[in-house]
Amino acid sequence: MNPFPVRWRAFLAAVLCLTWQLFAVASDEPTPSKEQIKQFLINAKVVKSQDAKKGVTGTKRLTLSDGTITHDASFQDLDEHKFSKQLASGTELNFVDSYKYNIAAYGLAELLGMDDMLPVYVERKWEGKKGSLSWWLPVKMDEAERYKQKLTPPDPDAWNNQMYKIRVFDQLVSDNDPNLTNVLIGENWQIWRADFSRAFRLNTDVKNSKDLVRCDRQLLEKLKALDASAVTEKTNRYLSKDEAKAVMARRDKIVAQFQKLIAEKGENAVLY
Repeated sequence: MNPFPVRWRAFLAAVLCLTWQLFAVASDEPTPSKEQIKQFLINAKVVKSQDAKKGVTGTKRLTLSDGTITHDASFQDLDEHKFSKQLASGTELNFVDSYKYNIAAYGLAELLGMDDMLPVYVERKWEGKKGSLSWWLPVKMDEAERYKQKLTPPDPDAWNNQMYKIRVFDQLVSDNDPNLTNVLIGENWQIWRADFSRAFRLNTDVKNSKDLVRCDRQLLEKLKALDASAVTEKTNRYLSKDEAKAVMARRDKIVAQFQKLIAEKGENAVLY
């Protein structure tokens, strides 16, 4: 005997059909473009807020909704400027820790075709304070957690190629706090680099040339073509003239480093 009466079988069939239809609609829903994400972050209503679980910069996790889409975002309003500050690494003069650098880093990544490796950042005012607001990413762990658990990526070559690009970008923006918790890992082992609030120092040399061992071919071409006026236009609300000049000076050193390596080892050993 069938344990389910006819009326219950019909009910279950209807529920399964509706569930399948909802799943199909959700699956077919297009992923928003970066421009659509920007507009959402700028205009959507904040419906919930809470402290972020990680970080020491007072970051808030906000839930936004425009009536159609509901999504979380990370808000950081830190903008600290000091003549000197004592850090674990020593005393830093002209210390800056600012949300503005997040937005500048994203703008620079757009110029280099690397914006898919950073969360989308915009400037927004919330509760009377200006800050950076970024699209919340589907992160399963950060690099510190992966390292602690000794997890190996399923495709080491693909992983390394992503990390090479991140290291080039870190040297370009001269982040003074490039810790492993700022390297975020998605379900498919995609890497994102987040939180640049201590980047864009005024040094004109790269901090660690040993990180510059391999480079994506397209990224190197983008670096070569990077124009000072384009950098200024993209970042002038968030970087000073001296900070933008330092970016270009480090760009020159990075390009020269890779050209030297290519001459020594051959193009195929350096570029991918």
